[in-house]
Order: sequence, then structure tokens, then C-alpha cells
Amino acid sequence: MDVRDAVASRFSCRAFLPTPVPLATVREILGRAGRAPSGGNLQPWRVYALAGAPLESLKARIRPYAPENPRGEGAEYPVYPEHLKEPYRTRRFDVGADLYRSIGIPYEDRAARYRQYARNFEFYDAPVGLFFSIDRTMGPPQWADLGMYVQTVMLLARAYGLHTCGIEAWTHWHKTVTAFLALPPEHMLFCGMALGHADEAAPINGWRSIREGVDDFATFAGFAGEAR
Repeated sequence: MDVRDAVASRFSCRAFLPTPVPLATVREILGRAGRAPSGGNLQPWRVYALAGAPLESLKARIRPYAPENPRGEGAEYPVYPEHLKEPYRTRRFDVGADLYRSIGIPYEDRAARYRQYARNFEFYDAPVGLFFSIDRTMGPPQWADLGMYVQTVMLLARAYGLHTCGIEAWTHWHKTVTAFLALPPEHMLFCGMALGHADEAAPINGWRSIREGVDDFATFAGFAGEAR
């Protein structure tokens, strides 16, 4: 698959088929993603891949609590700034409204929204759950490196006909995940990721978030021709 097609077809998949993903495929995706940019070649990431019984065991530990306790054990880092200013606040609200609208959940139905949010911790029924962690001594530049690694995993998945969903919400259960995975003390859980074959018929997979046009966020200078 051409990288342009991979970028264009990637989306946050929130409904997966039970079709297994072979270990060899997961290994190849994670290994190839290791070529992602890394300042000073620190490669500050660690990845934990779960499937089958281990994945179900972890989900079972969270399942009784998640639908009524969306913040779980408390996030280990803020996913968003405490006071999100415009235009970011509106973008976040709108994308959430679009998601819930696609599956017929009105904003006023908080219980239903919480149940849907809890689907994060089921990995949306994907057959593979990935967790990414980073050394606690690392700063914003290395967090950016980890983000580039995560994005590279997502794009490589498309080359295998697979889809993904990055799930930062897993930080709300960082204590349980850390203990389950036996993360070394110096490592912090960053996010989870669902990996598998998309259920193309699921309504929640039928919408796409609205993105700004290039002229809204980029400026151009010194180019010949009509480029601005």
C-alpha cells in the first residue's frame, strides 16, 4: 500500500472483527516501526502485545468497574490541558458528538456515553491489544519520538489490511495495567492500541473526523509558482 493511501485510510477504528492476527504479522509491524525517527537514537519506547487468554484476563479485571467509573484509578498524566481553549475545545466536543451520533447516543444520556467509553477497555473487541510505555526520565522530545513510533505502527498496520485505534484512556487504569504487564518501575504506561480487522458494517466505523485544510495551519514562503 502506498504511504499516501495508508495515511488517507487510517482512522480510529472502534469496532473489530474477531479474525485473529498472526503473531508473525504483529512482530513484523512492531519491528518495522522501529525505523521511526528517534532523537539521538534513544528509542525510548517499549511495547507489550497481548492476544488470546492474556488479553481476556486483563479485560476481565477492568470490565466490572469501567462502565460506571470512566476515570478509573486516575490518569498518570493529563491527556488534555485542564483548561482547553478555543478552537481546540470545540473540536474535541464536535468529534465526540459525531461519534455518539453515529451510534444513536444523545449527549444527555450520560450512562450510555459511559458504557461506550468503557469499550476503550475492551479494545473494541480487537483480537490484539498493544501497550506502549516510556522511561519516566524522558521529556517532551522523547514523548514526541514515542508518538512517531505509535503513528508508524498505525500506518504499517494498513499495509497488512489491518486497522487500529490508539487509546490514551488506558492511562486511567495505569496501576492495574502496570501490575499485569509487570512494567519495570522506571517505565510509565503511555497508551494502548487496538489492532485487528475492521468491522466495516459497524455504524461507528462509518464516520470520519473533520480535519482542517492545509491553508488553515500551514504557511508557505519562497516557492516558485502559485504555492502560498
